[in-house]
Amino acid sequence: MKAVVVPRFGGPEVLETRDMPIQEPGSGQILIQVAYAGVNNTDLWSRQGRHRPVLPFIPGYEVAGTIRALGEGVEGFRVGQDISALTVGGGYAEFVLAQAALTFPLDTFASKIDLQQAAVFPTVALTAYGMLTQAARMRKGESVLIHSASGGVGMAAGQIARALGAQLVLGTVGNEKHAASARSFGYDQIFPVNGFEQAVMEATDGKGIGIVLDARGEPTRSQSLSVLAPLGRLVVFGDASGNPEKPISPNELWRSNKAVVGYSITTLSQTTPHLLATMAGQTLQLMAEGALKLTISETLPLEQAAEAHRRIEARSHIGKLLLQVR
Repeated sequence: MKAVVVPRFGGPEVLETRDMPIQEPGSGQILIQVAYAGVNNTDLWSRQGRHRPVLPFIPGYEVAGTIRALGEGVEGFRVGQDISALTVGGGYAEFVLAQAALTFPLDTFASKIDLQQAAVFPTVALTAYGMLTQAARMRKGESVLIHSASGGVGMAAGQIARALGAQLVLGTVGNEKHAASARSFGYDQIFPVNGFEQAVMEATDGKGIGIVLDARGEPTRSQSLSVLAPLGRLVVFGDASGNPEKPISPNELWRSNKAVVGYSITTLSQTTPHLLATMAGQTLQLMAEGALKLTISETLPLEQAAEAHRRIEARSHIGKLLLQVR
């Protein structure tokens, strides 16, 4: 099979297309013939060496395609079935192995979910839905602030927050050219990330925001903590800036009635895959009902994975980038 490989850490230029052997599925695994693979910041961080994966490796956290073989003990699936899967690596290839618990059938919904939408669903939709429902425990009528509103998770989170009954959905963007497009993702207002604190307090009549979703890191993280309302929750799910962390005092959280919660879909895939499977069914239902639509900015052939990485690093896109494999 053709696969894109990272032989050494570095920039997009290190990505190589190679011929690789197709592996047989082991116990509890499914062999998928990949139609599309999503491209994510996590793929870039792995390529750069921030996550220190073992070299060489095939990046790619999410795919959509067709089942070609089932491993021992796998039930409830069939060869030829269209699926979406959270692969947590290996997705930039013509074939990939996935755990059955993290493979989600598409033919159980009344409305068809096409393979392109299915390929960009696992990381962004499960991250957004899980942060709002599990980490932040969002209640109907709350207010939500989502940083990087024009990115993949921001695109999903704005719509999901609206579908779950948020009263006010605010977002920030680093590039003001993306603000108009981001508003279509369910947001009431979009602000530049620089100086967002004053805008948030004005939008909430000085009360502060109930929930903040942040993957930008410092200084946005500390600034977000400052605009939380009493009993507000800051959910941390990334560190895009790479800036040094600032310590957070538990005593200060206690005195201010605020909370900081972490959310990692990668860790959940290892510790509680059944929880992700449940959330997958719920978010796919939102997609089937039309309450969640994921914008795909561009689809590139597998061999242009390096170009896809360059475009993400340049922040020149809105929504998600896809690799077409089949």
